[in-house]
Amino acid sequence: MNLDREAVKAAIRSQVIELAKALGMDASEISDDDVIPATGLLDSTAVLQLVVWYEQAYDLPLKQEEINIDNLGSINAMAEFLLARKAAG
Repeated sequence: MNLDREAVKAAIRSQVIELAKALGMDASEISDDDVIPATGLLDSTAVLQLVVWYEQAYDLPLKQEEINIDNLGSINAMAEFLLARKAAG
């Protein structure tokens, strides 16, 4: 698994685009700082699917209190949170 920041962001962006496409939305223009739930590109089910994918893809079980906008709200936030958690061991 590649934990290079840009590779992580690309993987997350790809997943967001794929989930949005399944809903008939085009997320190709999403920026790294866009608050994903606020964009309207993903419904609540798709946001949950994104979180589940994130946990599985990066072997990163999340605690309930970690599932929030600060940690998972944007592509940048998700990448930073992952890298910080993995660095902490």
